[in-house]
Amino acid sequence: MRVSVTVNGQNYVRDVEPRLLLVHFLRDELRLTGTHWGCDTSNCGVCVVQLDGVPVKSCTVLAVMADGHEVTTVEGLEKDGELDPVQEGFVQCHGLQCGFCTPGMLMTARWLLDRNPDPDEGEIREAISGQLCRCTGYENIVRSVRWAAEKEASV
Repeated sequence: MRVSVTVNGQNYVRDVEPRLLLVHFLRDELRLTGTHWGCDTSNCGVCVVQLDGVPVKSCTVLAVMADGHEVTTVEGLEKDGELDPVQEGFVQCHGLQCGFCTPGMLMTARWLLDRNPDPDEGEIREAISGQLCRCTGYENIVRSVRWAAEKEASV
Protein backbone atom coordinates (compact mmCIF):
# COMPACT_ATOMS: atom_id res chain seq x y z
CA MET A 1 0.00 0.00 0.00
CA ARG A 2 1.17 3.52 -0.70
CA VAL A 3 1.38 5.83 2.31
CA SER A 4 2.10 9.52 2.53
CA VAL A 5 3.03 10.69 5.99
CA THR A 6 4.64 13.81 7.35
CA VAL A 7 7.36 12.96 9.85
CA ASN A 8 9.08 15.75 11.76
CA GLY A 9 7.82 18.25 9.19
CA GLN A 10 9.02 16.33 6.13
CA ASN A 11 6.68 14.45 3.81
CA TYR A 12 7.49 10.84 2.93
CA VAL A 13 5.77 8.63 0.38
CA ARG A 14 6.48 4.90 0.51
CA ASP A 15 4.99 1.61 -0.56
CA VAL A 16 4.59 -0.56 2.53
CA GLU A 17 3.16 -3.90 3.55
CA PRO A 18 -0.34 -3.38 5.01
CA ARG A 19 0.72 -5.00 8.29
CA LEU A 20 3.92 -2.94 8.77
CA LEU A 21 3.98 -1.33 12.21
CA LEU A 22 4.66 2.38 12.49
CA VAL A 23 7.71 1.72 14.69
CA HIS A 24 9.25 -0.39 11.93
CA PHE A 25 8.30 2.14 9.26
CA LEU A 26 10.11 4.87 11.20
CA ARG A 27 13.16 2.79 12.04
CA ASP A 28 13.57 0.62 8.93
CA GLU A 29 12.09 2.70 6.12
CA LEU A 30 13.01 6.21 7.31
CA ARG A 31 16.07 5.30 9.40
CA LEU A 32 14.78 7.34 12.34
CA THR A 33 16.16 5.06 15.02
CA GLY A 34 15.51 7.38 17.95
CA THR A 35 12.15 5.66 18.35
CA HIS A 36 13.00 2.50 20.21
CA TRP A 37 11.35 -0.87 19.77
CA GLY A 38 10.76 -2.78 22.98
CA CYS A 39 8.04 -5.23 23.86
CA ASP A 40 5.77 -5.23 20.77
CA THR A 41 2.76 -5.51 23.12
CA SER A 42 2.29 -1.84 24.13
CA ASN A 43 3.38 -2.54 27.69
CA CYS A 44 6.71 -0.71 27.86
CA GLY A 45 6.08 2.57 26.01
CA VAL A 46 9.59 2.99 24.63
CA CYS A 47 8.14 3.38 21.13
CA VAL A 48 5.94 6.42 21.88
CA VAL A 49 5.73 9.01 19.12
CA GLN A 50 3.17 11.72 18.54
CA LEU A 51 0.52 11.15 15.89
CA ASP A 52 -1.20 14.44 15.11
CA GLY A 53 0.11 15.71 18.43
CA VAL A 54 -1.14 12.80 20.54
CA PRO A 55 1.24 10.24 22.08
CA VAL A 56 0.77 6.76 20.64
CA LYS A 57 2.65 3.55 21.08
CA SER A 58 3.99 3.03 17.58
CA CYS A 59 4.18 -0.74 18.06
CA THR A 60 0.37 -0.82 18.04
CA VAL A 61 -0.20 1.52 15.08
CA LEU A 62 0.07 0.33 11.52
CA ALA A 63 2.03 2.55 9.15
CA VAL A 64 -1.00 2.73 6.87
CA MET A 65 -2.97 4.24 9.76
CA ALA A 66 -0.55 7.19 9.69
CA ASP A 67 -1.30 7.85 6.01
CA GLY A 68 -2.14 11.54 5.63
CA HIS A 69 -1.15 12.32 9.20
CA GLU A 70 1.67 14.08 11.04
CA VAL A 71 4.13 12.03 13.10
CA THR A 72 6.66 13.56 15.45
CA THR A 73 9.53 11.46 16.72
CA VAL A 74 12.20 12.25 19.26
CA GLU A 75 14.38 13.49 16.41
CA GLY A 76 11.76 16.18 15.80
CA LEU A 77 12.07 17.72 19.27
CA GLU A 78 15.34 19.51 18.56
CA LYS A 79 14.86 22.70 16.55
CA ASP A 80 17.62 24.57 14.71
CA GLY A 81 20.34 22.86 16.74
CA GLU A 82 18.66 23.67 20.08
CA LEU A 83 17.44 20.95 22.39
CA ASP A 84 13.82 21.05 23.46
CA PRO A 85 13.49 22.09 27.14
CA VAL A 86 12.32 18.55 27.93
CA GLN A 87 15.54 17.16 26.45
CA GLU A 88 17.54 19.72 28.43
CA GLY A 89 15.69 18.76 31.59
CA PHE A 90 16.61 15.11 31.17
CA VAL A 91 20.25 16.16 30.82
CA GLN A 92 20.22 18.61 33.73
CA CYS A 93 18.34 16.37 36.16
CA HIS A 94 19.75 12.99 35.11
CA GLY A 95 16.37 11.80 33.86
CA LEU A 96 17.96 8.98 31.94
CA GLN A 97 20.19 6.12 32.82
CA CYS A 98 20.49 3.55 30.05
CA GLY A 99 18.41 5.75 27.73
CA PHE A 100 16.18 3.00 26.38
CA CYS A 101 12.89 4.48 27.66
CA THR A 102 14.04 8.08 27.16
CA PRO A 103 12.63 8.79 23.66
CA GLY A 104 9.14 7.67 24.69
CA MET A 105 9.37 9.56 27.97
CA LEU A 106 10.48 12.71 26.13
CA MET A 107 7.60 12.51 23.67
CA THR A 108 5.05 12.02 26.43
CA ALA A 109 6.56 14.80 28.54
CA ARG A 110 6.47 17.20 25.57
CA TRP A 111 2.79 16.37 25.03
CA LEU A 112 2.04 16.93 28.72
CA LEU A 113 3.76 20.33 28.83
CA ASP A 114 2.02 21.40 25.64
CA ARG A 115 -1.32 20.83 27.39
CA ASN A 116 -0.40 21.64 30.97
CA PRO A 117 2.56 24.00 31.29
CA ASP A 118 2.69 23.62 35.09
CA PRO A 119 2.00 19.98 35.99
CA ASP A 120 2.46 18.79 39.55
CA GLU A 121 4.27 15.58 40.42
CA GLY A 122 1.07 13.52 40.35
CA GLU A 123 0.12 14.79 36.90
CA ILE A 124 3.58 14.01 35.57
CA ARG A 125 3.49 10.52 37.05
CA GLU A 126 0.05 9.90 35.57
CA ALA A 127 1.17 11.08 32.12
CA ILE A 128 4.17 8.72 32.08
CA SER A 129 2.34 5.84 33.77
CA GLY A 130 2.10 3.88 30.51
CA GLN A 131 5.87 3.73 30.18
CA LEU A 132 8.38 1.57 31.96
CA CYS A 133 11.80 2.63 33.15
CA ARG A 134 13.88 -0.05 34.75
CA CYS A 135 16.76 2.21 35.80
CA THR A 136 15.75 5.44 37.51
CA GLY A 137 12.76 4.78 39.72
CA TYR A 138 11.10 7.76 37.99
CA GLU A 139 12.25 10.39 40.52
CA ASN A 140 14.72 12.01 38.15
CA ILE A 141 12.29 11.74 35.25
CA VAL A 142 9.67 13.66 37.23
CA ARG A 143 12.32 16.23 38.23
CA SER A 144 13.36 16.55 34.58
CA VAL A 145 9.83 17.35 33.46
CA ARG A 146 9.41 19.88 36.28
CA TRP A 147 12.73 21.48 35.27
CA ALA A 148 11.46 21.81 31.70
CA ALA A 149 8.17 23.32 32.88
CA GLU A 150 10.03 25.87 35.00
CA LYS A 151 12.40 26.72 32.15
CA GLU A 152 9.53 27.27 29.73
CA ALA A 153 7.69 29.41 32.29
CA SER A 154 10.74 31.66 32.67
CA VAL A 155 11.08 32.38 28.96
